[in-house]
Amino acid sequence: MKISSILVTAVATSVSEVVAKHGATHLRALEHRHLHHKGRAMSAPENGYKLDMDQGPVKKRAGQCQFPEDAGLVSVAGSSNGGWAMSPDECCEPGGYCPYACPPGQLSMQWDPKATSYAYPQSMHGGLFCDDNGVINKPFPNRPYCIDGTGNVGCRNKASSYVAICQTVLPGNEAMLIPTMVENSAMLAIPGPEYWAGTAAHYYVNPPGVSAEEGCVWGTVEKPQGNWAPYVLGGNAVEGGETFIKLGWNPIYLEPATPFRNEKPAFGIEIVCEGDGCNGLPCAIDPSQHGVNELVGGGGSTGAGGAVSCVVTVPAGGSAKFVISELGRD
Repeated sequence: MKISSILVTAVATSVSEVVAKHGATHLRALEHRHLHHKGRAMSAPENGYKLDMDQGPVKKRAGQCQFPEDAGLVSVAGSSNGGWAMSPDECCEPGGYCPYACPPGQLSMQWDPKATSYAYPQSMHGGLFCDDNGVINKPFPNRPYCIDGTGNVGCRNKASSYVAICQTVLPGNEAMLIPTMVENSAMLAIPGPEYWAGTAAHYYVNPPGVSAEEGCVWGTVEKPQGNWAPYVLGGNAVEGGETFIKLGWNPIYLEPATPFRNEKPAFGIEIVCEGDGCNGLPCAIDPSQHGVNELVGGGGSTGAGGAVSCVVTVPAGGSAKFVISELGRD
């Protein structure tokens, strides 16, 4: 599978000022290089702490560590992944790290303690460690499995059917596996500066009516969903409380080999802020008024594959929503 790159470029003045202030750290937080790798066996965490047994029974099954079903996590659909946030054909095997999905609006807080920067293969070492005996180890025993994101960025769905928004697994294989099903509204998991390596969250937005089982997987070039979904979202917060959120076209949707690359999606997205103070508006995609790879009002920035995107700065204490609308429906 191809490796694609999504680079968020700050376009508003305040974003540029923050970039100048925070330098490479901030750029790394906004940049998301989408990699897809098969799982590999990793070394055990030094502290060797095991999963808290009161979080649910842990059993060794068929040579793999069992997903902790009573820990309040989200089971990811797949033929072989056993509920872990791994590709459908991957297994959580002894000697490897096994990422998991948190409920909507929350972020995983377990990863390899040695993985301190966004570099391969350390960027794959997310989740719990499965030791050689098939027992789950919690790398950071004093941390919860999941924590709330910033809590100030959500999604509102005005379409006639549900929308599957799929977060990539990071640290992990960076496939779009973590589902947020939006019936009417939902909170998105936007990380703060304490999140792993200061990275941002990255999402793929499927067309209305596509289920998580269909859309929160890699998919194929035959349908505009999964890796070929038309739009991508991103976001992170920095010290001081400002939140940066991105809306853009998916570069994979625009590739010459994509058969529907010139077809306008039947839905659009707009960033709407609550109150005053947001910088970077308007930031919207409306195929009823514009063509493929165009933004409302023009502007924005051009990133990987020529895909355009826009960034909105939400001030400390502010909030914003990604509003999804279906063409021809108010």
